[in-house]
Amino acid sequence: MKTIAISEKTFESEVLQSDVPTVVDLWAPWCGPCVQIGPVVEEIAVENEGRFKVAKLNIDENPQITQRLGVRSIPTLLFYKNGVLSDKLVGTVSKKSIVAKLDALRETETVA
Repeated sequence: MKTIAISEKTFESEVLQSDVPTVVDLWAPWCGPCVQIGPVVEEIAVENEGRFKVAKLNIDENPQITQRLGVRSIPTLLFYKNGVLSDKLVGTVSKKSIVAKLDALRETETVA
């Protein structure tokens, strides 16, 4: 599975009601670092199909939810588990850092 595009209308159903840990990539097409991290996020989605959901939210097309989430800088990756924001990464980060955050969500899920 590749990443899924989400919007203000689908955020609740795709992220907050997701039965698997979810990372949301907040991005914009004019953002150089966002374009740079995009392929990494896609790779993670393909490599971890079924373990995690990887969603992309274009901030230009969804300004209200971006503001509600308190996003001030992009790229921002928000990590959700059971509908709750668990962690975030801001800026250009490594694939290893993203996967480590996702693995931490899975580990706490299996322990609980």
